[in-house]
Amino acid sequence: MIKIVSPSRLHLTLIDLNAEIGRVDGGVGITLESPGMELSAVKADAVEVVGDSVLADRMRKAAKSMLPEGQGIRITIEKDIPDHVGLGSGTQAALSAAAAVNEVYGLGKSIRELAVAVGRGGTSGIGVAAFEKGGFILDGGHKFKDKGAFSPSAASHVPPGPVLLRQDFPDWPIVLAIPDIKGAHDAEEVDIFKKVCPIPLAEVQEVAHVILMQMLPAIVENDMDNFGKAVNHIQAVGFKRREVELQPRPVLDIMAYMRDNGASGAGVSSFGPVLYGIAGSKAEGEKLQKEVQRMLDESLGGEVLLTKARNRGADISGGPD
Repeated sequence: MIKIVSPSRLHLTLIDLNAEIGRVDGGVGITLESPGMELSAVKADAVEVVGDSVLADRMRKAAKSMLPEGQGIRITIEKDIPDHVGLGSGTQAALSAAAAVNEVYGLGKSIRELAVAVGRGGTSGIGVAAFEKGGFILDGGHKFKDKGAFSPSAASHVPPGPVLLRQDFPDWPIVLAIPDIKGAHDAEEVDIFKKVCPIPLAEVQEVAHVILMQMLPAIVENDMDNFGKAVNHIQAVGFKRREVELQPRPVLDIMAYMRDNGASGAGVSSFGPVLYGIAGSKAEGEKLQKEVQRMLDESLGGEVLLTKARNRGADISGGPD
């Protein structure tokens, strides 16, 4: 039996949705310790995915794309990641299922080869790199001539972009608010890209400047204050600003509350509605978690976790029967 535990991730921002100098996408993200996805897998006569999860169909499709002809697999979902909220559940589900087939049948494929096979990473490579190595990730996007359009990963068919930097993330407490609503996805996501892109070049340059000269040095130097300032800055510029503008008022109120009550920085992950705040200490994180939970209970509903970065990728254990 194969067992796989794969992580969720925060997607802090896409970098370049202008493409004037020939590349598009690119982004930064943080792999999270929780929530995570857990599954087990064994050989079977057919393809079967067991477990009460909306991700089951995605896993079934990914498994079928990898299986040797005439073979099957039984995947049991023991724990999953909330879908369409900004935590990267789709990529983790597809990669986990593909990795299960890879291990059960000894196919010897790399994580990147699995991602290409199941069609993930066509806009952001953060989720693929999170599965592979974890930590903080900067990905370099794609040549625009290869991709040909501004589009989300689900509607893009190019391989994941190159990882330009993978860095251990400091052991800072992260308050993670998961409202009980869904973010933009599928056709709605595609429409948003078409509507707002290309992003003005000056905004792309501003985002790149903040990432290169504030966010990245802050991680290397364990400088929570400047990392938080960088997070706050990017919420108001570039493609991330358009994602933030899609959020309902309670989400925006919680983001502002986090910043005003102990978080060095707070932002929306991907298309949301998930919010994250970097807390100064575990005690401050626990206090913020409690208050944000109260705000969610009084508005959208949902769950607030206190987590941290995960500086390793998915855990794959066991062996073929």
